[in-house]
Amino acid sequence: MRWLTLLVALLVTMPAAAQDWPSRTIRVIVPYPAGGPADFMGRLAAQKLQEKLGATVVVENRSGASGTIGAETVRQSAPDGYTFLAAPSVHVLGRQVVKAVPYDPVDDFTPIARYGEGPLVVLANPAAVQGKTITEALAEIRKKRDDFRFGLSALGAANHLAVLEFNKLTGLNLQIIPYRGSAPALTDLVSGQVQLMIDPIITALPLVQGGQLRALAVTSARRSSVLPELPTTAESGLPGLEFSSWYGLWGPRNLPKEIVTKVNAVLTEGMRDPAVIERLKALGFEPVSGTPEEFASFIATDLARNSALLSAINFQPQ
Repeated sequence: MRWLTLLVALLVTMPAAAQDWPSRTIRVIVPYPAGGPADFMGRLAAQKLQEKLGATVVVENRSGASGTIGAETVRQSAPDGYTFLAAPSVHVLGRQVVKAVPYDPVDDFTPIARYGEGPLVVLANPAAVQGKTITEALAEIRKKRDDFRFGLSALGAANHLAVLEFNKLTGLNLQIIPYRGSAPALTDLVSGQVQLMIDPIITALPLVQGGQLRALAVTSARRSSVLPELPTTAESGLPGLEFSSWYGLWGPRNLPKEIVTKVNAVLTEGMRDPAVIERLKALGFEPVSGTPEEFASFIATDLARNSALLSAINFQPQ
């Protein structure tokens, strides 16, 4: 009978733990440096969790190894609702783009919510590219293709996939120089160390508006409200180059369903806040909402599409 008593106690305790949540500080791990788009979106999620749950929520930037250090921190955490991963779309492609990833990006995490997305922008150093559209830029690049290199802020991210697709569509196969985040890559783009880049609009917007960089196109089906004069890639001369950077929240594997549902509801409500919508739109982003099940399905579709793209060019993890 002792085993029956223990079983009953366990069944009673588990729901109670979820019902009492949260009772202490919650950590949101952002696997990239402060100041970039992943950090901005992670802090936005943390802010909404703190407002709606009434608990202290802190953001920890655990950058390094293409985001795998921060993600591994979450994987090793207890599935108790006190540690979450706020990451961009690159997280689910971990094993396809990084050597020796210590976890399965899909099976070792609990998908909770996809809560934002934004288009990328095709950028050029104004001294290197005189053209104002992709068509005009390509005419210059083809004459001296060895003089042009792409800066890359993160391996496997949406912008990496967009650069690979750019090379595929144009047949140029321009060299790609990886950096540890958007800030150093953009710095080198401005100085002319690299001549081209594709990055989230949020990071490049101040430099474009200040005239330090030239925006050639936005990688979405329609123009961005924050740069309405900027053509889409199709309008600029490269149809088929359509990518967006999305952001999600995960927990460790086996996170209780009650907590998953509650956090999803909090973020869904938070992203519908008119102030949040305006804040995101001012930076070229849009809020996204959906159930945890819809997020899991979206991940499967996105992973299949991008894995096929990497396989088509025989890309090897780096």
